Amino acid sequence: MLEQTQHILIVDDEENTRIGLSKLLTQEGFSVDSAASGKDALVFLQDHRVNLVISDINMPDMTGLVFLKELSRHYPSINVIMMTAYGGVESYLEAMNLGAFEYLHKPVRLNELRSVIHKVFHGDSATSNVS
Repeated sequence: MLEQTQHILIVDDEENTRIGLSKLLTQEGFSVDSAASGKDALVFLQDHRVNLVISDINMPDMTGLVFLKELSRHYPSINVIMMTAYGGVESYLEAMNLGAFEYLHKPVRLNELRSVIHKVFHGDSATSNVS
């Protein structure tokens, strides 16, 4: 368990994904909140400090890539893990160019997510890859 509780924000329009990831990450010892959209997440971030955002790419109203662009502009110190069930090389490249720490495919495997989160919080020198 980490010495200081790390705060993670999950952003996904799919309620089951938000609930499932929240439960898993809470069991791992993280403080977890969630938002159903990029717009809701940006409002949440005005009043709350988080250490990591895990965001879906395909969401209505504001895509994950638009959200990532806004997040990078207003909160450049927050690391972001993007995830998608539909992504290809173009969305991967765009997400990485916009500053995503990692890009994962859904359904996200818990061991893979643990590994990426460990890299975020402990600065491992391993490189990011399409998963």
